[in-house]
Amino acid sequence: MPTTRVAIAGLGAIGRALARRLSDGVPGLELAGVAVRDRSKAEAWMRNEGIDCPILTLPSLPDYADLAVEAAPAAILEDICRPMLSAGKRVMVLSAGALLPKPDLIDLAREAGGQIIVPTGALLGLDAVTAAAEGEIHSVRMMTRKPPRGLAGAPYLEKNGISVEGLEEPKRVFSGTAREAAAGFPANVNVAAALSLAGIGPDRTMIEIWADPGVSRNCHTIEVDADSARFTLSIENVPSENPKTGRITALSALAALRKLHAPLRIGT
Repeated sequence: MPTTRVAIAGLGAIGRALARRLSDGVPGLELAGVAVRDRSKAEAWMRNEGIDCPILTLPSLPDYADLAVEAAPAAILEDICRPMLSAGKRVMVLSAGALLPKPDLIDLAREAGGQIIVPTGALLGLDAVTAAAEGEIHSVRMMTRKPPRGLAGAPYLEKNGISVEGLEEPKRVFSGTAREAAAGFPANVNVAAALSLAGIGPDRTMIEIWADPGVSRNCHTIEVDADSARFTLSIENVPSENPKTGRITALSALAALRKLHAPLRIGT
């Protein structure tokens, strides 16, 4: 079996989960290194976990890896993607919302022979949406409900003076397009960006975001109306150690990595 060298950019909740699994061994995959902001903190964590791999700089990623997993703050997406894509290599992007204002990265991947992979993440049903997009999709709507602490600090809330503290009932804090949601909630609704990229685009995909003190999970409901099917999808994600991120997100990235060399590949 060929081996894909995988580097992880970022050791937050998702990056740590992936590093553990890859270090334990996944057929066809090798943990080639990590790129982090705080080297000493990363070294201490890896030593405690028994993980042995080099700590890399972002510009050096193509020298060590065939694929880089972006599990870092959305603000440095381009710094991760550009070196890899310019070298004709692959990047798995988890901050899908940060892709929307950077179509030049997709152009770069096309021109240099690289590839951007956006895994399903904390959503579901992207196979159905991408299939429907081969025909005609009339509308896509999404409703997100999160515990208030999972939305606290979002730029849109701060800019508009919207408080989610002390809520006793659900409060709708946003209604608009996926593009607007990705800009206003960069750490919260990468799912909306991924949905829009799979379907009819960020300006036609509509989303509502609710701060709901009655839920303990990150809940997403999608409604799609297309010429091939009409469907509704719902998921309730258990938050990871980072309340803004679902635990299933790291598992989705791992599943997408396994597919690279799987003898049986399920799904579109």
